[in-house]
Amino acid sequence: MTPKQRSRARVVQALYQWLTSGGEITQIEQQFLNQKEGKISKAFFSNLILNIPKNISLLDEIIEPSLNRDLNELGPTERAVLYLGVYELKFQLEVPYKVVINEAVELTKLYGADGAYKLINTSLDKISQELRSSEI
Repeated sequence: MTPKQRSRARVVQALYQWLTSGGEITQIEQQFLNQKEGKISKAFFSNLILNIPKNISLLDEIIEPSLNRDLNELGPTERAVLYLGVYELKFQLEVPYKVVINEAVELTKLYGADGAYKLINTSLDKISQELRSSEI
């Protein structure tokens, strides 16, 4: 894994913790920054983990129409991956949309429920067509 890929994996783990515990996001950020396993891009990680929760209502609004069920019916891992993917599609325009989708699918295969990567792929593909139409 590259440092950015490792950063994304930690973001998913940190968001999972935040979604399940409701803990303070800055404390969760510090906990994950202090992990020693593998090099990460600390600025990239911190940008994502601090800004995704700040934009959660907007992200929910973007995600909901792409699903055939309520967002709250998804597990916390799948929600964390969707939040990461949609945040990157919306705000990290320097990351190509295909990279965003691929990274999200790979993280879901690693941490999510069996077959959940299909839902993530379909949802992010629909969203990217809206948010990144000029790139597509």
